[in-house]
Amino acid sequence: MKKQILSLAVVSTLSLGSLLSPLTLDQVTAASISEMQKQKNELKNERSGINAEINEKKSKIGELQNEQKRLNDQIKQLDFAVSDAEQKIEAKNKEIAQTTEEIEILKVEIAELIERIEKRNEMLKDKARSFQENGGTVNYIDVLLGANSFSDFVDRVSAVTTIVNADKDILAQHKQDKQDLETKQQQVEAKLNSLQDMKKDLEALKVRLNSQIKEKNELMSTLKHEEEQMHAEAMEMEEEAQLLKEQEAAMAQVIELERKRQAERARQAELERQRKAAAAAAAAKNNSGSGSSTPEPVSAEPPASSGMLQMPANGRITSGIGQRWGTFHAGIDIANRAANVPIVAAADGVVIRSYYSSSYGNAIFIAHSINGQTYTTVYAHMSNRKVSSGQVVSRGQRIGTMGNTGQSYGQHLHFELHKGSWNASKSNAINPMPHF
Repeated sequence: MKKQILSLAVVSTLSLGSLLSPLTLDQVTAASISEMQKQKNELKNERSGINAEINEKKSKIGELQNEQKRLNDQIKQLDFAVSDAEQKIEAKNKEIAQTTEEIEILKVEIAELIERIEKRNEMLKDKARSFQENGGTVNYIDVLLGANSFSDFVDRVSAVTTIVNADKDILAQHKQDKQDLETKQQQVEAKLNSLQDMKKDLEALKVRLNSQIKEKNELMSTLKHEEEQMHAEAMEMEEEAQLLKEQEAAMAQVIELERKRQAERARQAELERQRKAAAAAAAAKNNSGSGSSTPEPVSAEPPASSGMLQMPANGRITSGIGQRWGTFHAGIDIANRAANVPIVAAADGVVIRSYYSSSYGNAIFIAHSINGQTYTTVYAHMSNRKVSSGQVVSRGQRIGTMGNTGQSYGQHLHFELHKGSWNASKSNAINPMPHF
């Protein structure tokens, strides 16, 4: 049930054969009504099947909508996660910037430490040279014994003590400064490396999250496309089910009219039988009394047309049934450039549908019953319609005017004949030309 097939089918005009065409009592039998009832039941069963498919489509649409809701919730959670990761990345960038500033400050401190260490190194080198120049030893006893007085001795003891302690302090500070330098460098480098690693992890997380969002958005797009397609198919099925319902209703009218016609014919036959019996009795009486002659029987009127169908419009046949431009053309085209060209019903029947379609423009479907066989006729591209759905029409009755509505290229009538009821695949379409 593709969209193109249905749009063509829906705008086509159905008809089920001439409802009220003149038939003999032998032709119109209970069997023909039974056959029409069978076709009506088939239409009903087909419509039930389509309605079941519609319900299945709607159920699938509900599942797709639930899946989209679930995906949408997941996408929202992923969006929140991405936003959180971005905030954390921003925070880490601030920490990295702050740590970079700390590193710059530490670089200054390290430069000062290096300068102090270098100065101490120079001082220690000077002392080492002095130590070498003095023979490699410093005899603090000689320094003390060389005092000129006790006061000088005390001063020398204090000086020696200060020198010794100063040397120890220099060495200890030198060692501590080196340790501090190494510790600060290690701390700063470790902190920076940690921050950079954390930032890389967050950026990798953001990439993964965005990748998941992309995948889910693509899946969401696919689900939405499937839902739209399901909606379109369901709408097409609903349109087809509605058309089948209208065909079913038209068929019911056909059956009822057929029953009434049979009853009327039976009544007329009985009246004719009674008239003939009365005439025969009167003739017998007259013959016995006066010997008058029997009147000649009146001959029946000849049929108005020998064809099963009447040509629905005057004009030139521009296209027949069959393959055309790579597709199946299910009817014939009758063209006429004159103004106000009448379109008439090809046979007596019941209008199944009278409406406008984007493809077939103004279109009418008519149901007929001819010699116990149901038919469907299609009239399309009319400029106007003069009958409505459910209306009973007669053979040759004007139902519209030739036009150029819908997907049409020039004024013409598109006419189809289907043996039986119409279906979307147009499998019942037959050539109407031999039946005119």
